[in-house]
Amino acid sequence: MIKISEDKPFVKLLNELRIRVTRICIIMIILVSVCMTLGVTVVKFDGYGLFILYPDTFNSLSNQVISQLKNDLLPDNVSLIQTTPGQAFTAQVYVAIIIGIVGSLPVIVGELFAFLNPALHYSEKKIIKRIVVPIISLFVMGCLFSYYVAIPYTLDFLYQYGQAISVLTFFEITPFIFFVVNMLLIFGFAFQLPVAMWALTKTRIVNSNFWKDNLRYVVIFLVILGAIITPDGSGITMWFVVGPLMLLYVIGIIAIQIDLRITKYN
Repeated sequence: MIKISEDKPFVKLLNELRIRVTRICIIMIILVSVCMTLGVTVVKFDGYGLFILYPDTFNSLSNQVISQLKNDLLPDNVSLIQTTPGQAFTAQVYVAIIIGIVGSLPVIVGELFAFLNPALHYSEKKIIKRIVVPIISLFVMGCLFSYYVAIPYTLDFLYQYGQAISVLTFFEITPFIFFVVNMLLIFGFAFQLPVAMWALTKTRIVNSNFWKDNLRYVVIFLVILGAIITPDGSGITMWFVVGPLMLLYVIGIIAIQIDLRITKYN
């Protein structure tokens, strides 16, 4: 039997990684459990609204989020249904897991940075700190654009065809949740385009003129990408992705030029 000494750097690294992953998992489990078992309500106290958690598995935070999604995103003439007994519960679990992951992101980022920190140079740490805020901001902007513009307009446009021929329109609850989450993630990650452009230029994989010189090809690529990543085949959602990406592409070119000038003068 081979005995592995815990004094070896690789073993210490694995132990540290195990500890940090365990912390992340514990936080995620706690958040998922809260979403599945507790509800939230607002209590007025001295003119201020206080959020109060209370035990309720049938009106849990996860179910309240689903109700809010239904009210905000579905057209008035469309109803959510479940075709099998477990669909509503599956949707509730899925939403709870998503909330657990999102709620754990500060811990995930913190633990990841703490794990990598000893191996990073000062310049690398500085670059990471510079891009954290833009990455988070662009992701949030993408999700907000998807939630308030792309999803409601797309669903309303598509279901108008059913209404035109007097067809009853329903949306199964589990596919609805999957559709919404997929759209949020697609737009959140798609809005990272300026950061990706800056990173490729900063690492000298491409030069700064590459983005301007290949604009026509990038437009074609973005149209193809939008058609691939959007979850519906209508072609409508695709343009909600392509339009903002073209704008973000121009913003990325401007940001790269500004960064080059700052670097030149410094």
